[in-house]
Amino acid sequence: MKVYFNNSCKICKAEIDLYKKEKIKEIDWVDITNNDSAKKETNKDNKELLRRLHVKEGEKVTQGAAAFLLLWKKMPKYKFLYNFFKLPIIFNLFHFGYEIVAFFLYLKNKKQLKS
Repeated sequence: MKVYFNNSCKICKAEIDLYKKEKIKEIDWVDITNNDSAKKETNKDNKELLRRLHVKEGEKVTQGAAAFLLLWKKMPKYKFLYNFFKLPIIFNLFHFGYEIVAFFLYLKNKKQLKS
């Protein structure tokens, strides 16, 4: 599994750093900042990658709230989050909340996009 995240966003970095401490060998952490390989691997442009967290398993790329579910499912310490947020009504609320937060983080960080 590859997790594509924005290491230049202080909030994103802080959260991902918590997950990295778990040292899950099946997870490769990929900083999307100025990373052409990330664009090729995900078939996403810089704007799309900056806008949401992405997870790639095999050839499938998942983004946003659903990507967090995949990530938490792999991490024993955070599996309780997976079990809670996968519930249909809870997931819908989580997805909605994530999109709002991700949008404002995108606005804050979009200056890093190449013209």
